[in-house]
Amino acid sequence: MDRLNIKELKTELRTLYKEKRKELPQEEKQRMDKAICDRFLSLSSYRYADTILLYYPLKNEIDTQCIALDALEKGKRLAFPRCIENNEMVYHYVTSLDELTSGKYGINEPKEDLPLYVPSADSHALCVLPAIIYDKKGYRLGYGKGYYDRFLSSFKGTKAGLIYSDFIIDEIPHGRYDLRADVVITEKGVIPFAKN
Repeated sequence: MDRLNIKELKTELRTLYKEKRKELPQEEKQRMDKAICDRFLSLSSYRYADTILLYYPLKNEIDTQCIALDALEKGKRLAFPRCIENNEMVYHYVTSLDELTSGKYGINEPKEDLPLYVPSADSHALCVLPAIIYDKKGYRLGYGKGYYDRFLSSFKGTKAGLIYSDFIIDEIPHGRYDLRADVVITEKGVIPFAKN
């Protein structure tokens, strides 16, 4: 499949599954979000992580606030991404969700004067990845700007995806720079993959 067809297919998949996510009944979404959160909080990679890199959910995304509150309560270092120039992002540590403010694309992100997360060889960091869909090999389809692909190219910690089980498809076209999640958590279970 050539690059143009791959791009078109990814655009179609994004449109289809964003619409499907919007159509989820609110009560069912809340039930699945809670199940995903509970499974995530029981992961050994979460228990042993000292730093959690988390995203703040956009409308209709899986609610990650339960993870944020648990991490803060347990004394873990919690960081959220902030978009910067050249489609790149950096993470800043927060001590409260009140330190987030509406930023680029209307996404809640940390204020830029907060301390920066700097990857460290001795840190046990866990990065939670937003996605529209995942495939059965752990590849994700995000929103198409490449922020996470660029960030993950130098990230050495564990990469975890949160997704509804009906949003896992057989295969997503991917390139050599696309990295897989190490683990994907759904409301039905935990799917581990070999580390990249």
